Amino acid sequence: MTQESSTSKRSIGGGSSILQLIYVPVLTLRTIMLVKGRTVIAGVFGTVETLIYIFALGVVFRDLTTLGMVVYALGFGLGILIGGFVERKLAIGYNMIQVHTQEFPAELIQVIRDNGFGVTHYQGQGRDGVRYRLDVLAARTKVLRGLVEEYEPKAFLVAFDSVDFKGGYMLKGLKRQK
Repeated sequence: MTQESSTSKRSIGGGSSILQLIYVPVLTLRTIMLVKGRTVIAGVFGTVETLIYIFALGVVFRDLTTLGMVVYALGFGLGILIGGFVERKLAIGYNMIQVHTQEFPAELIQVIRDNGFGVTHYQGQGRDGVRYRLDVLAARTKVLRGLVEEYEPKAFLVAFDSVDFKGGYMLKGLKRQK
């Protein structure tokens, strides 16, 4: 084997890894868009995903060595990390946040409303007495969490992914904060 063909084979393994670094985040975004009900965007991502996949497999099969397969698999794993990072940065969608407190959080309720979020509060009975729950629908940003941590640092928070909703009080709390 000549020096030139050996170098060419090594770069092919790296090429498949780079393709995986692109492929997996696209796969992640396609899946998220599909779950969020954005089927047209999911279809576009699916088309791009398939083209990358077919091209990458062609590259791997041209360099069918153990090293080439390991590099391809490592690219897939790193692509998952990148896809997760991209998804968290994009923060697509909305969460229903439940804030649980031991004392009635009047100040927090007012601050949440002053920041444009709708909030509904409930009183319930816990093991050790009366507890309070706030329900807030918000865009997936850290704004609401920051308010809760500032005004009720001991609060227990639970977030649910909200795929579909209708009606209710919605103002800037559902819009992305710039």
